[in-house]
Amino acid sequence: MLKWRAIFGVLLVLVPLLVASPAFPAGEKGVTEGPVDIEADSISYDGEQDSVHASGNVLITFTGGYLKADRATIFRATNKALAEGNVFLKSDQDLLEGRKVLFDTVTKIGTVDDGKMFLAQNHYYIRGEKIEKKGPADYRLEKGTITTCDGDKPDWSIVGSQIDLTVDGYGTIKHGRLRAGDYPIFYTPYMVFPAKTQRQSGLLFPTLTYSRDKNGMDIELPFYWAISESTDATFYQRYMSERGFKEGVEFRYYPSQDTFGTLYFDFLNDTKQVKETVGSISRDWQESQKRWSFYLNHETNFSPTFSIRSDIRRVSDHWYFKDFSASNYYLNNYAPSSTSPFSRISFVGDESLGSLESTVRLTKNWSLYNLTAVARYTDDLSSQTNDATLQKYPEVILTGFRQPLFRGSPLQYNFSATYDNFYRQEGQKGHLWEVAPTFYWPLKWGPYLQATPQVGFTGSLWERTDNLEGRDKNGDREVFQTGATLSSEVSRVFNVNAFGIDKIQHAIRPEVTYTYIPEASQSYLPDYMSSISAANSLTYALTNTVTSRSTGPDGKKTYRELMRLKLYQTYDIIESRRDVTSGAADNRPFSDLGLEFDLSPIPHLSMAARNIYSVNSGIWKQTNYDLAVSDNRGDSATLGYRYTQDSIEEINLALRATVTSALDVAYVLRRNLLDRKTIDATYGIRYRKQCWIFELNLTDTSTDRAFMFYISLLGLGRTGGGVSLSKPAQ
Repeated sequence: MLKWRAIFGVLLVLVPLLVASPAFPAGEKGVTEGPVDIEADSISYDGEQDSVHASGNVLITFTGGYLKADRATIFRATNKALAEGNVFLKSDQDLLEGRKVLFDTVTKIGTVDDGKMFLAQNHYYIRGEKIEKKGPADYRLEKGTITTCDGDKPDWSIVGSQIDLTVDGYGTIKHGRLRAGDYPIFYTPYMVFPAKTQRQSGLLFPTLTYSRDKNGMDIELPFYWAISESTDATFYQRYMSERGFKEGVEFRYYPSQDTFGTLYFDFLNDTKQVKETVGSISRDWQESQKRWSFYLNHETNFSPTFSIRSDIRRVSDHWYFKDFSASNYYLNNYAPSSTSPFSRISFVGDESLGSLESTVRLTKNWSLYNLTAVARYTDDLSSQTNDATLQKYPEVILTGFRQPLFRGSPLQYNFSATYDNFYRQEGQKGHLWEVAPTFYWPLKWGPYLQATPQVGFTGSLWERTDNLEGRDKNGDREVFQTGATLSSEVSRVFNVNAFGIDKIQHAIRPEVTYTYIPEASQSYLPDYMSSISAANSLTYALTNTVTSRSTGPDGKKTYRELMRLKLYQTYDIIESRRDVTSGAADNRPFSDLGLEFDLSPIPHLSMAARNIYSVNSGIWKQTNYDLAVSDNRGDSATLGYRYTQDSIEEINLALRATVTSALDVAYVLRRNLLDRKTIDATYGIRYRKQCWIFELNLTDTSTDRAFMFYISLLGLGRTGGGVSLSKPAQ
């Protein structure tokens, strides 16, 4: 075999183009700079055809990969290149195999016969009788197959008569068949699947469920429409045999980094007849009902300090989330703390939802001030009508943050100025103006004692605009407040040098706050105003904290709070002086004792308590405990206990066990201990393979039992279905 160093100019130019195509976009996979070696049994140049021929065990090596073939020819006049016979190309982690590869060395467009590809970025294995590279990242497969499963016999694959794929985008399939092993299990004439971040229109995975009493057979088929680079829409066609067709649309827009939002609307002409009472609301629907929901989340940042945000959430009736508590748009897109501009539904849209709030907020910030204007509307879902629900729109708040009274002044102040318009159809309504400045004088006595006297004032003007009877239609209120805070903190640092901990600091912080508010005339306030009670009290607190410091191998120091314990209580001086000689109840100046406790001695163990103890009756009025433990395998257990005297007593338990590297089991329980009833209990199994996940959940509630399954295919998405069966009334 002859080994040729690519000294000819044609090879230096054309061979790098060969190794960059057709599997890889120019300038991406396959480094085209650096030394290129060509090995072959023979290499020749045909002057008549202006072509270079290499034949017999052709091996072209380059930085980051190599190309093998039985024969390779480069036609300089037409910019065509041809590799034939057991073609194999490797560049970084991407692979290409085929019987014949023909492509244009300039446009990088070409075809592969009987080809196989592996795209590491998306972990796609692609096969096709013919693979055509149509652009830098666009491919078309004739009689193609796609899977993300490793091995020659994939657990699942998609077969189509024609498959179009955009790397880092979406793919479409005509006459697609989803196969489990060698068995076809689903057919669709057309389907779109995600390849990463770009978008193409098409059908998404359907969902199929069944509930005996609520919805009957329930089928949802979404269609995704990539309208433009900055807008898209998803149409939800949902058929429920007991209720009819429910049409929904989600529209998302992102014209710039400063403006984005999501709009969702659905409509259903509900044909189900139902008569029931839940709590204080009832219904008797014997005719079809027009039902809908509306959601708008929009944000525009005019500048870094000036923005508007709307969160509008409305439903047609108070039964919406009770009827669709198993599956709806709001549950499927719930994200309590997401920073994504399109995942901002912060409420759980199920039957437990008691109210729905809509807001539009305009905010302007300065270094020491904030101006906020808010329009707020509340739907009370637990009341038969919303006529008596107090609404607040608009509300305008100007806030001045704590700052020196003037430059160099030891005095500090903050303030708030508020205007509220209260509205409702039934009950008192009107206007409220309030201003509340507070002045502080921070003092420091030595290294361990700090004191901050303060004095404040709250002035209110109100005007009623309703036609209801009442003594006054307008009025004012002035309330003064004085007080002081005295605090200290002592700490000690202990050298540990064990268990990965360098030092531990124990700190104790006592704090006493005195508050005095004189009696104010508030007899004729409208009921939309909150009264301010007279006060003459001492609030004292004691906080213990234990903090560890560790040093990593890189020398970086990290701190973790191992323990925090806070006790606090208020002593009411007014109550202590109340006259009890006339047979009134004994003085009880000591308030309930509050306790906050957090413990996290090791990274995988934490405990929290929030309790209130009545020193007068000697009982715990409120106890809330949370315990969480986990390990590096993925096992976890959380236990929560909630108790409020004469109101709530429930236990929440969540267990997850990693049985094997592929199998998880889970159990979730919510039980009402007061009524001795299980709110819901869910048993779950999750089986993971390299390219797919199967989940099966059984959920028991007091009214029904639901079986749900979900299948997640790596690189494609998640779909599922289930059955819900009602239980006899207990």
